[in-house]
Amino acid sequence: MKNNIVYPKKYNKILNETLELGFNQLSDENLGALLSTLVSSKRNSKILELGTGSGLSTAWILDGMDENSLLLTVDNDETLVNIAKKYLKDDKRVQFFIENGEDLILRLEPNSIDFIFADTWPGKYNHLEETLNLLKKGGIYLIDDMLPQDNWPKGHEEKVNNLIRFLENRKDINCVKLNWASGIIICTKK
Repeated sequence: MKNNIVYPKKYNKILNETLELGFNQLSDENLGALLSTLVSSKRNSKILELGTGSGLSTAWILDGMDENSLLLTVDNDETLVNIAKKYLKDDKRVQFFIENGEDLILRLEPNSIDFIFADTWPGKYNHLEETLNLLKKGGIYLIDDMLPQDNWPKGHEEKVNNLIRFLENRKDINCVKLNWASGIIICTKK
């Protein structure tokens, strides 16, 4: 089956400016389509994106959101976030935070988030317990980059394997591993 992806508005402008900057840790378009699809199932929701980057995934998430939902997105790289803000700041459904993800995670109320996309270390490799505690029952936690990548630093595969084991052994979530895009894990809180 041919994958006919319809890209969010302003996606190509964000992509072009990101590439001009020389940033090459881009979110996969298949991941983006999945994010948009899953987010669209969460009406009147509060969504957390850990790792705004330049806003490519942010654009996908916004594309799937309804008008009554709110996206909180955080990254500590102001240069990248400014690209996202340049193209997406007029959307009243998004709030940008330029800070360490851990700081935002620790400020948020437990059981207050309907959907979490953790695309950076905070919420994935550190502060994981606190991040999962943010999810409401029925909330979705999604992570990517679970399949081996050429740019992984030495020892990273062990971190990934430990994370997978941790998630698989939890009794309060159901998880599925997908050989999709860069390797996706989707967990739902029971």
